[in-house]
Amino acid sequence: MDSNSTSPRAPGNGTVAFAVLAATAAVVLVQVVAGGTSSRLVLLLVFLPALLAGLGTVAQTVAAAAWVTAVIVVHSVLYPPGDLSARLGTLLVVIAAQAAVIGLCARRVRRERQLSRMRQSAVALQRQLLRPLPVTTPDVRLDGLYRPVEEDAMVGGDLYDVAYTPHGTRVLVGDVQGKGLPAIGTGFAVLSAFREAAFREPHLPAVADALEAAVERHNAYAVQSGEQERFVTATVLCVGGDGDGDGDGGSPGGNGHGGGDATEVRAVNCGHLSPYLLRPDGRVEPVPLDAGIPLGLASLAGPGEPRPVRRFALPGDGVLVLLTDGITEAQDASGTFYPVEQGLADLTAVPADALPEALDRRARRWSGGRSRDDVTVLALRRAPGHPAVRP
Repeated sequence: MDSNSTSPRAPGNGTVAFAVLAATAAVVLVQVVAGGTSSRLVLLLVFLPALLAGLGTVAQTVAAAAWVTAVIVVHSVLYPPGDLSARLGTLLVVIAAQAAVIGLCARRVRRERQLSRMRQSAVALQRQLLRPLPVTTPDVRLDGLYRPVEEDAMVGGDLYDVAYTPHGTRVLVGDVQGKGLPAIGTGFAVLSAFREAAFREPHLPAVADALEAAVERHNAYAVQSGEQERFVTATVLCVGGDGDGDGDGGSPGGNGHGGGDATEVRAVNCGHLSPYLLRPDGRVEPVPLDAGIPLGLASLAGPGEPRPVRRFALPGDGVLVLLTDGITEAQDASGTFYPVEQGLADLTAVPADALPEALDRRARRWSGGRSRDDVTVLALRRAPGHPAVRP
């Protein structure tokens, strides 16, 4: 955008014109009531362009400065000071002040343009790293959305991927601590490790261990470069394939609601949000997964048991919803977080391919349109024709 284009947060021209005219009328009215013999009250109008310079465009600031200068000139003609030198001195000070304000506004707009370009580049880079949705494999259909944060200059660290492997369809969803290019770099390390380990490792905990090793290597490089170490919350799931080697940790029936039409899902959680299961009868249930240790922090916990695998059933017409904290941490004016479970319960009639956008719209309405973090919502369901796995 050029220096005269509308900033994303700039007020409209009509709003600016109304505010400037209203302020001018108020000051002139007070001036008339006071007797109109002094120009001091009218000089208060010089603060209008200064206020606008922090929010408006350069064109709006120039227009307001020209208007204020003209009003002061007219007022000095109608109610001149005692001598010509005082009149010219006042006019020169006003012009100098308005020129300085316009310069500050232009500088602010240039800075916003630079930040916008940086953010657009970061968003484009992250979208290149993330797989376009929807994705369909012989095992699952994955619909979803990714929406970068709007309030900050940089995108966040949400990540996801899907890999159809000889071991089944493996799905990753995660969130890197922090924002900006460093977070994207950490996310790229995790995605690269997943895309390799998902095919190489027959067991799901080994995939999670490969992701842990990737974050540790990336953090070691970050320390050498003087950057901050980061951790990543993530959940790795698998549908299909032979899961006998993935260990125990739950019945395929899952929560006591299994059945002959259910497909087994295996999951390893690394400190990420638990998913939600939308059942065909309209019930919404959080899937109880172990909290787990985020990727990059396993060494702090010391040696321990391998990350546990939890098994649960995905009904034939059920939908598994995976998300990041851009949804769960949406807050209303009172600071109350968005009730995700209730929000999903209100959307049980929405088709799975439209569910992620519908949930995002509701969360945005809840927060008044404010976004503090990236938003990722994935809706996973069994692919048409995929055979059920009977417990």
